[in-house]
Amino acid sequence: MVATFRFYEELNDFIARDRRRREFDFDCATDATVKHVIEALGVPHTEVELILVNGVSVDFARRLRHGDRVSVYPKFEAFDISPLLRLRPYPLRVTRFVADAHLGGLAHLLRMAGFDTVYDNAADDVEIQRISGSDERIVLTRDRDLLKRRGISRGCYVYAQKPDAQLSEILTRLDLAGSLRPLSRCLKCNAPLVSVDKAQVIDALPPRVRDRQHDFSTCQVCRRVFWEGSHWRHMRERLAKAVSAAAGEPELHPGADSSIFR
Repeated sequence: MVATFRFYEELNDFIARDRRRREFDFDCATDATVKHVIEALGVPHTEVELILVNGVSVDFARRLRHGDRVSVYPKFEAFDISPLLRLRPYPLRVTRFVADAHLGGLAHLLRMAGFDTVYDNAADDVEIQRISGSDERIVLTRDRDLLKRRGISRGCYVYAQKPDAQLSEILTRLDLAGSLRPLSRCLKCNAPLVSVDKAQVIDALPPRVRDRQHDFSTCQVCRRVFWEGSHWRHMRERLAKAVSAAAGEPELHPGADSSIFR
């Protein structure tokens, strides 16, 4: 049987050049689901936000029939289409991530920004799928095949190749620029940092820090102690640049006021 497809916006990056930004006919197997055909054409299902078949919103399990006209859309940023959605049972209330082995730099920056991000460079696709499902985490990857796994319902294909650009991309695509809680998580353990009285950690502090700093936090997993030194300020400036890039604003110069984090 033959169905007619049209992919919109960035979904065209996944399909063959001669099929981009236009309608095209595709030979489908009898009783094929719309999910199966969309992924056969190269688009991971996690990148899809809305599917219309003959003008009606459908879910991934809809079986195609000869002559169907299928329109496939990515995430909408300008307006709310939630009343139309048929693809996922419910939205995520908390934004959590699991990053694959090739996105360690991005995982580090997301933790720096305050987002709960699991990362283990030894984790294989099966483990990432398990973590995503059990913890309701969004999978971050540059591996299209990983996003096509049946057990993964939420994921983002990361287009950018450098960590800072990847962070700006994720902030933009998921509209997270206003949700940052900078330096609220341990960069090593991903655990939330908690305030701690100086007297409790004073023996672990270098002499200069002991004399100059008064506010401290600690990770309850690895017991590392943190304070707002020069490294802390550099990280905040780095995050401020990522937020500015996500908003399409001019890049902040070193030492610029990062009051968006206050």
